[in-house]
Amino acid sequence: MVQVNMLEAKSNLSALVKQLEDGVEDSVVIARNNVPVALIISYDSNQAQQRIGIAKDLRLVADDWDPNEGDDEVSHLFGVM
Repeated sequence: MVQVNMLEAKSNLSALVKQLEDGVEDSVVIARNNVPVALIISYDSNQAQQRIGIAKDLRLVADDWDPNEGDDEVSHLFGVM
């Protein structure tokens, strides 16, 4: 983890992101007047897809789910016909 102040972060954002991409740093803390205010971490696209525990291998919606069900009712409630 590296900590940088706001001006340094603005001036060196590309280099800081490159350090995250290359694995040189695992996170970057951005500080204002040496007080930490933000944390930048690298994005792991696989992490968003992982499901753990009892939710693992479960479908997110029912097999018989109809995404259009109720459209007429919603349209009526909002006065759109």
